[in-house]
Amino acid sequence: MEFLGGTEPMYDLTYNDVFMVPSRSGVTSRFDVDLTTPDEVGTTIPLVVANMTAVSGRRMAETVARRGAVAILPQDIPVQAVESTVVAVKDSHPVYETPITITPDAPVAELLSLLGKRAHRAAVVLDGDRPVGLVTEAACQGVDRFAQIHDVMVEPSVTLADGTDLREAFDALEGAHIGIAPVLDGDRLVGVATRTGLLRSALYTPALDYQRRLLVGAAVGINGDVQGKARALLGSGADVLVVDTAHGHQEKMIEVLPLVVAVRDEHEDATGVRVPIAAGNVVSADGARDLVGAGADIVKVGVGPGAMCTTRMMTGVGRPQFSAVLECAAAAKEVGGHVWADGGVKYPRDVALALAAGAGSVMIGSWFAGTYESPGDLLRDGDGRLYKESFGMASARAVSNRTRDRSAFDRARQALFEEGISSSKMYLDPGRPGVEDVIDQIVSGVRSAFTYAGASSIGQFHSRAVVGTQGAAGYDEGRPRHTSW
Repeated sequence: MEFLGGTEPMYDLTYNDVFMVPSRSGVTSRFDVDLTTPDEVGTTIPLVVANMTAVSGRRMAETVARRGAVAILPQDIPVQAVESTVVAVKDSHPVYETPITITPDAPVAELLSLLGKRAHRAAVVLDGDRPVGLVTEAACQGVDRFAQIHDVMVEPSVTLADGTDLREAFDALEGAHIGIAPVLDGDRLVGVATRTGLLRSALYTPALDYQRRLLVGAAVGINGDVQGKARALLGSGADVLVVDTAHGHQEKMIEVLPLVVAVRDEHEDATGVRVPIAAGNVVSADGARDLVGAGADIVKVGVGPGAMCTTRMMTGVGRPQFSAVLECAAAAKEVGGHVWADGGVKYPRDVALALAAGAGSVMIGSWFAGTYESPGDLLRDGDGRLYKESFGMASARAVSNRTRDRSAFDRARQALFEEGISSSKMYLDPGRPGVEDVIDQIVSGVRSAFTYAGASSIGQFHSRAVVGTQGAAGYDEGRPRHTSW
């Protein structure tokens, strides 16, 4: 990347402070862009779901992996729960969406409590293992909540065989004027297909491991039995480990990283599979170099830019994210590492600018919190708007989760020092309520940014992007107006 005019500013920059200048381009279509990441994780789009309890879980992990991204499971949930989640993601179909299933005699109220978990908003009715019906959210409207599912279900008018050509499957749904159909392997239900899902499967390449299963990562902290937890996560099938703490450039991190690397190397010797290790967070060149030197393949960059984070207001510590990514990416590259830009993205432009600054992938938290697939319950405010609750990973709520095994005194003392928002409403965008909808928006913008730079890969984008600086008026000029002046 280079700055317009060839001179880098003497002050640090946020994503809002910069813009990208079009260059002469031979890349004529966004479909000619390959977004495979250079960090050797195996992702085919440069997006990572942050290891936040309110954001990353089983539904999120499997859904984003089908579209080429990877989710990192949080460190503050019991290791047994993480292991079972990893196994569940690995058992999910790499093409078809995981169905909501229900029995014919279940009450409608039970189904309504489940429908908020999936964007397709429908369930397959099973009699034993045999699909006997399909029921949508619309069919449950105006129905007594104690009515049984067999009263509102319909027999599927179309079923698809596992492996059906995507175009043929789409045409079958389109011809029947339906939006969803069960997918069967013989008589066994393996998933559901929607028209939009089939289109996405033709556009995205799933992020898969060496056994052609969906990718998923997991985080560990720097306290407690780090080696034991890392060993358990690798044994369950985690594809990337993230050694995570708010202040990544500290002696404890430098001590712990080689221990995790040793466990990873043991796993590689036994399986032949090398699992990348990410570590952070840092915002300086020295921090990036030290973490790579201690064994990290990927450095997580960002202190304080996240929507749930109050670190900068509480402590004055942090750094504008664009400059932090730019400096850390250059330093990591010098010593053979990569960086993930963690936090501070609100629009697709921010993801593109993070990649222009040298990031291999961009980690997103709060933006994905307000989607069907995040772990929280779907709630409504007084105006009927749907939302999920989110909270920061340094908040009292998250600290309480991480310290559940400590004494009551130690937990109470730790809770006195809170950095981060413990409860925030993340509203679902009615036009993009699912995480796949948000990914479509991001990937569309990023692919277009690549065509403006004349880059067909992330590596080319790193070298070809030309960035200028702007004031608040310049940023505001580029914002669309949804109402007249």
